[in-house]
Amino acid sequence: MEDLKLRKKNLIMFPLGTVGRDMEYYLFTSCIMTFVLFTRNLTSAQFAAITAIVVAARIFDALNDPIMGNIIERTRTRWGKFKPWLVIGILSTSVVVYLAFNTSLQGWSFVWFFGVIYFMYSITYTMHDISYWGMVPALSSDANARNQFTARATLFAGIGGTLASVLIPMLTVGDKAIGGSTTTAYGVIALVICIIAPLFLCFTIFGVREKREYTDAPPVSLKKIWKTITGNDQLLWISLIFLIQQIGNGFIIGGIGSTYIYFDFGYNGGLFSLFSIVGMSVTAFLMIFYPAISRKIKRKKLMGILAVIAVAGYVIMLIAGLVLPSTMLKFWAVVIGYMLSNFGQYGFYLVMMISIINTVEYNEYVSGQRDEAIIASLRPFLTKLSSALIILITNLSYIIFGVTSYTNQISDFENQCARNFITEADKISLIDGVINGIAPGQTLALLLCMAIIPCVLMLTSYVLYKKHYKLDEDEYTRICAELEARKAKA
Repeated sequence: MEDLKLRKKNLIMFPLGTVGRDMEYYLFTSCIMTFVLFTRNLTSAQFAAITAIVVAARIFDALNDPIMGNIIERTRTRWGKFKPWLVIGILSTSVVVYLAFNTSLQGWSFVWFFGVIYFMYSITYTMHDISYWGMVPALSSDANARNQFTARATLFAGIGGTLASVLIPMLTVGDKAIGGSTTTAYGVIALVICIIAPLFLCFTIFGVREKREYTDAPPVSLKKIWKTITGNDQLLWISLIFLIQQIGNGFIIGGIGSTYIYFDFGYNGGLFSLFSIVGMSVTAFLMIFYPAISRKIKRKKLMGILAVIAVAGYVIMLIAGLVLPSTMLKFWAVVIGYMLSNFGQYGFYLVMMISIINTVEYNEYVSGQRDEAIIASLRPFLTKLSSALIILITNLSYIIFGVTSYTNQISDFENQCARNFITEADKISLIDGVINGIAPGQTLALLLCMAIIPCVLMLTSYVLYKKHYKLDEDEYTRICAELEARKAKA
């Protein structure tokens, strides 16, 4: 009875903690390049340098994330091994994110500042992200309970991300921007979110009780991390599959989607907010009902159904872009297509989350050690690496299609308005003139990237999952039973 009562409490407190974290995550990872594009006048060399910084920072995470996971495994405090890093990580991340969006630097000075900030974010966010998701295996080893914790935490993460994706564009771009300019608006929003994030994480820090079963963790070493990862063939496969899927999953919302909406339908943050909220609304169904669905439909069969839905969405987006003029009819067709594709992609994401976590028991089965924090560190690392590759692909697309020549003009008008050199009405009028001068072929090229690249990557991940991931429901149950039998004999 006490375990059931504790589980119910944890099912409330644990997921609540991530709402603010994911608002902060969305602000930095999905909005930072939009902030740069529309508030900074950068040469091609400076823009290329920023792109290189992002990629380099994520390569740095290849070492940072697993090392952090190993450090957590060796942490011994009266508050457990996870919670101290939740506190340190969320506070330091909030400081870094606030500074990122509250600077007046331009040119190469901004590029250097951006480099320091991005690397600091990679370090600080890792501290609490690995700690947070690393707690899931310590909350329960029951498969159904683990599905509940993962799905509910993902639901509240989605709530945080969706709130941010709806409100931030609406309040930063166009005539509803806070303070009348994108520059001012991002600074204010960063302050608010960086206060909210630590407050929400208090639910997890003070309200969750995890199992504190310490094992003898080896010293922090690349050899240990490498051995854990490479010694687990299922972890290797699901890491590759997850990376491929995540690039496609985050491609539209990672920057290219907002730029396309602004270029094709007007410089109005409300339109992108509408695009985001409708497109993401259907994922709430999966967030809520995934545990029930997973009990009725096995993962590989479910992925096949989700793939069909997603492909249908991408086809609708393509047809709309090819045959319809830039009217609200086309806008809604693109939105519906994104909604269907996002439903399929998000379902894939939930399956991947469970699949990564389940390799903890497989690791214990083959090596005798759980190494849950090291394994959990792979998910945030892969998510960050995918976001870096998304930015790389997106920024290359911007350079190829000449996007920066237009965004530089827009950023000039935004900064002039922020300094009161021109009125807000003049700013909107001048930016409308820039948008009207964009060639139709450039917006179409952005839409083609939005539809084709994610679709191909999603289907690739599906084929690899079906062929190489062996820890289906039956095999996972067998492994857990074998582990219990071993413990009974010990």
